Amino acid sequence: QVQLVESGGGLVQAGGSLRLSCAASGNTVSIHTMAWYRQAPGKGRELVAGISSTGSRNYADAVKGRFIISRDNAKNTLYLQMNSLKIEDTAVYYCSVDDSYLRTYWGKGTLVTVSS
Repeated sequence: QVQLVESGGGLVQAGGSLRLSCAASGNTVSIHTMAWYRQAPGKGRELVAGISSTGSRNYADAVKGRFIISRDNAKNTLYLQMNSLKIEDTAVYYCSVDDSYLRTYWGKGTLVTVSS
């Protein structure tokens, strides 16, 4: 089992920045891919960015060039640096990890609100 706790969300003005963190605990040695998803009001959950155990990254087109995903394996922590935030980035952001047994774990989410 892996437990995930996100932090760093909040209210920010458009154009501003936030850094999200996701702390993993439990059977962290089994963690493979880590990712951030988001769910805006009235919409489905979508992938924002992912990072593999080897550091390979992928981003949704909507955040390319603005968001940076990173991970610190020694601290079992995933990060999402969000720059040039837009109102449409408003959502609950969820941390997700896949382990070597192909099981997926989710955090409870952290709310990011971007105001005009």
